[in-house]
Parts: sequence; structure tokens; C-alpha cells
Amino acid sequence: MVDHVYADLSLAALYDSLNPWGPGDDFYLGLLRQAGSVLDIGCGTGQLLRRARAEGHPGRLTGLDPAAAMLVQARRARPDVEWVLGDVRVRCWRPEFDLVVMTGHAFQELVTDEQIRICLRAARAALADGGRFVFETRNPGARPWERWTPERVYETTDADGTPVKVWHEVGTVAPDRGRVHFTETYTTPRWPAPRIVPGVLRFLDPERLRDFLTEAGLSVVAQYGDWDRSPLTPGSAEIITVTRRA
Repeated sequence: MVDHVYADLSLAALYDSLNPWGPGDDFYLGLLRQAGSVLDIGCGTGQLLRRARAEGHPGRLTGLDPAAAMLVQARRARPDVEWVLGDVRVRCWRPEFDLVVMTGHAFQELVTDEQIRICLRAARAALADGGRFVFETRNPGARPWERWTPERVYETTDADGTPVKVWHEVGTVAPDRGRVHFTETYTTPRWPAPRIVPGVLRFLDPERLRDFLTEAGLSVVAQYGDWDRSPLTPGSAEIITVTRRA
């Protein structure tokens, strides 16, 4: 669901199997194919950039993530991509990327107003003339957290074939602040006890999201409610946002 839980090497190794390639990845890959240089903020194990390079993308591909364990997986798979450890504050960004993306709902890891502002300013600073910043966030109108229950168990296997089960449980929901607190529980016969990782996600409605973008000097080019580019509605699962420098 979210990348920050994968700071543990053993959990990072499970990420790709728990988050298989899907329609959202196809959407972003289509954008990457048209861009000469790409910055992926919160890239995780770098699935997107790895696929682009494997297809023969000849340009500059840069993945940025604060979890060292995730970048271990990325570097093992594609050393010919630039992998950077840290968040957007690790560099003074210049306008050198045709495309900046945040995938896998990484934007929702920004839980404070200041974190959102810092990230959006950095994304804008990194955009070359005509460049686009594209990201998605779950639509709070669809109330997706109501489906994050222990009964919905995800199953996979580790590198040795040992079964691993994962489930989520929601704790505090604060609609007025747009924050949902939850836990992710991982269990496998190889571990003496389950690993329980707390998390929090920020949900922004389209209006509040636009306020942040406008403040950062970004204008909305398009917004979609799903990966097929269908219109954004109050009940859409996603808020997929394409922006450029205002």
C-alpha cells in the first residue's frame, strides 16, 4: 500500500510481489516513453524506471526514495538508472526533467501541509520548459479506508518460497484533517512473531489539492478519476493529476 513500511530489507524484498504491475503503471509508462528525462519521487524499488530502461529508454532516469532498503532492490535490478537516497530536500533541483512523477500513492505519504509544500516546490523546480508533474492520490470521496480490514488478506511468497500474509487495520480516521491512521501486519512461519508497522496517509479532496498546486506555482492540465482517463467524479477511486509550471 505504501512505501515507508519497507525500510526493512526483508519487507522491501516483498514489495514487488505485493504490488504487481497494474493499469496505473501502464499509464505512467506511457508518459515515460514520451519523455527524454524523468524524475520519479518516491520510486520504491524502481519498478517503473526499471521497466522503461528494459524497454530501451535512452534518456536520463532518476529515482528518489528515502528508504535505503527499497533502493537496494532497485540497484540490484538496474544499476544503469540513477538511484538517489533521500527526499526532495537532498538536492537543489534545476529545471532539467521533462517529466516528474509520484506513483503508488506516494503523494499521500506527505501528511503535513509543509511536507506537501516542500515536495510541490521541488517538483516545480525540477521541471524543464514544457515539462509535466504527474501524480495520483486516492479520492476521499470513495472512502477507500473502509475496505482496509483484517478480513482482506494478501498472500505472497518470499524468495525461498515461504508464504507471507499481509493485512491492514484502520485505527483513527480524522476526516477534518484528512488523515487516516492504520497498521500493516506481516506474518510468515519463518518469523517468531508478526511484524506490525504503523502508518498514516493524507487524503486531499480536489479543491484542497488545487489550492496547494496553485500556491506552488503549478497549474492543472488534466485530472482523471481512473487510469483509463475517465472524468473525475465525486465517487472516483483516484484523483490523477497532470500539472505544468504556471
